[in-house]
Amino acid sequence: MNSRTKVIQIEGVVGQIEMSIDLPDELKSNPNFSIRGLALVAHPHPLMGGTMDNKVAQTMARAFNQLGYVSVRPNFRGVGATAGAYDDGIGEIEDLLYVTDWMRTPSSWSALELTTSQSWTSGANTLPLVVSGFSFGSFVGTHLIQRLIELGRPAERLVMVGSAAGKWELAPVPADTILIHGEVDETITLSAVLDWARPQELTVQVVPGADHFFHRRLHCIRNIITSAWLGMPDHRNHSLD
Repeated sequence: MNSRTKVIQIEGVVGQIEMSIDLPDELKSNPNFSIRGLALVAHPHPLMGGTMDNKVAQTMARAFNQLGYVSVRPNFRGVGATAGAYDDGIGEIEDLLYVTDWMRTPSSWSALELTTSQSWTSGANTLPLVVSGFSFGSFVGTHLIQRLIELGRPAERLVMVGSAAGKWELAPVPADTILIHGEVDETITLSAVLDWARPQELTVQVVPGADHFFHRRLHCIRNIITSAWLGMPDHRNHSLD
């Protein structure tokens, strides 16, 4: 993806989990750059060709990098070098919960060659966490958000692209959830997403002319995500108050 991307493997719930780490460009020249937070990106359905290298997942990760977040894109069970087999979302939720714990542990980062000299790693347990997902990954993300709330470790925000409404049973989501959908999505219809969002009074941001994979519209995803953060509190500025 870029020179600040590294593919690693960690030991997970049922074996090895493969994932890509994407760092903000600023860390290349400044290891003391103040990270804004951590962002987890969940890819589309593993039985339908979904991987951590999906273009939409990569676009989301890069958008978070531009906002100052370190992004993590895990492969679901049975994809790439990740152990196990597709578990209908149940095991996938457990795996992402495990990954968020790993992300929030300073020693996880200090042990990596990619980040060993970077000052932000010592405070990884205090950084905000964003959960995001594309298609099937958005379904897993809704349930992960609920689990984190129940455990008293809530995420900062949820971002859903190509929401899996109507395909899988989504969990209720916070009111500030960012929902991005293609106008002509042929896999998950816009009407299904609106039907799901309506009773929750959620805003759906529609990209005109975009299909499910946002061909030639990937930049729209990046722009919507980065624009959504404008005006939001930034923990890096708190020390100036």
